[in-house]
Amino acid sequence: MEYTTLRNTGLSVSELCLGCMSFGSRESWMLDEEESHEIIDRAIDLGVNFFDTANMYSGGESEEILGSALEGYDREEFVVATKVRFPSDTDHPNSAGLSRKTIETELEKSLGRLGMDTIDLYQIHRAGPETPIEETLRALDDAVRRGQVRYLGASSMWAHEFAEALYASDRLDKERFVSMQNHYNLAYREEEREMLPLCEREGVGVVPWGPLAQGFLTRPHEDHRATTRSDPDNKHDPGDVYHEGGGHEINERVEELADEKGVSMAQIALAWQYGSELVTAPIVGVTSIDHLEQAVEAMEIGLTESDREYLEEPYEPLPVFGI
Repeated sequence: MEYTTLRNTGLSVSELCLGCMSFGSRESWMLDEEESHEIIDRAIDLGVNFFDTANMYSGGESEEILGSALEGYDREEFVVATKVRFPSDTDHPNSAGLSRKTIETELEKSLGRLGMDTIDLYQIHRAGPETPIEETLRALDDAVRRGQVRYLGASSMWAHEFAEALYASDRLDKERFVSMQNHYNLAYREEEREMLPLCEREGVGVVPWGPLAQGFLTRPHEDHRATTRSDPDNKHDPGDVYHEGGGHEINERVEELADEKGVSMAQIALAWQYGSELVTAPIVGVTSIDHLEQAVEAMEIGLTESDREYLEEPYEPLPVFGI
């Protein structure tokens, strides 16, 4: 395992962040507690120290599973990230959003489910236009001052919204967002237009979600709908966005390069992410130990500059998805 610093912080994280959205019971593709623990334990064996979950994943079950899995370890060895914005285990007018009430209530719940006194990275799960950014920042800053949170992060939003939030935190002298969790992969690179340059300029770490394009980059494009996770009825799936523009040719080039190097398509897609100077650590969600091990092994695949150019060349602009 390789480690890196979360940009302008001194926080060391593994270059693979284990995504925990697949832990729970709300969706048919999710794993139960025993299966999830096996994956988390193996990830730790492989050197992963960075875990990402959210209060909304399986109604809070994901946080509970991650928390129970880490009980037998020294918690300070790990960097645990979770999120707030959408409802978790209850649904009422203040169960969602980024108001002070919602943040403080959901933070207490997340701490309880994770069994932790302090969350390492607390992220807003999209922007919250219904709440003034000043209120959100003050509530988050207070959580840091209370010792409930160490660092603050954000996720998919328009670049101008993120720039406004960073400016507001400077203006108010409040804690800044140190990371951006956004939608970014070989088949969806709209973030390169504004968000990634903004993060580079502001010293913000980038931890992309969907590095395998919800399975689109793991198998030939004509087989994309072969798994439950990529079913059109799955609310987490972007539909046909990856099939537009140059998506099919990118997919075919990933397959071609994988065959040449004797590795899987998923490993080529992840190797492209690992090799990006703009990416801190992609968030990789898995449902088997084999897939986890392959994701770690992909760190050893050296893509040349010509390989990267070959994979990137067919890309065409796509409709914005994930905000």
